Amino acid sequence: MKLDFTPAAVLFDMDGLMIDSERAVLECWRIAAAEHALEFDDALLHSMVGLHDRLCHAMLVERFRDADIDAVSLRTDELYSARVEAGLPLKAGIAELLAWLDALGIPKAVATSTKRVRAEQNLARTGLARHFEVVVTGSDVEHPKPAPDIYLKAAGLLGVAPAQCLVLEDSEPGVRAALAAGMTPIQVPDIKAPSEEVRAFGHRIVASLTDAHGILHAAFPA
Repeated sequence: MKLDFTPAAVLFDMDGLMIDSERAVLECWRIAAAEHALEFDDALLHSMVGLHDRLCHAMLVERFRDADIDAVSLRTDELYSARVEAGLPLKAGIAELLAWLDALGIPKAVATSTKRVRAEQNLARTGLARHFEVVVTGSDVEHPKPAPDIYLKAAGLLGVAPAQCLVLEDSEPGVRAALAAGMTPIQVPDIKAPSEEVRAFGHRIVASLTDAHGILHAAFPA
């Protein structure tokens, strides 16, 4: 699983990768749906992981044609805001990885499908914001993941060529976006295990950020 290059920058997804937030988001969707007499099963909820709000909304409108999806979305946002205010936990290994990259002086960016207001709130609440020179969100591009726009914009703002960027992602849309941008992804799956189609991409898939840290550590000269 060794890297064949030394990354000039490392780009991070946020939800499900650095912050253990995906379970909270999906549970908020489930509660809000139930309040509106709708049932969001696991398959539907898992299909929403890693997608921008616009794509999730369009998917739900298509599936529940007679439902007030705007109201469900608003209630989900209210419920999730309370979770954020209460504090969301960090994923194991992220603090150590970021501290190590800080010590090396490696440029870093957040590239998340989450809208900017929410992303900045999450990064501030968790103390992660200070580690990143650049934050690109779903509010900043026309085409969210799985399109490459978020990652290309982040690399451009860092002044690093895409081929020299390593991406850490948990979701399928994020992996697709990184590969489409010409970057090297390492996937750390969270809620949803990679499908056979995704595994066929041949990218690196690891069980934890600690494992990803080990791959990165080996890529830098001692």
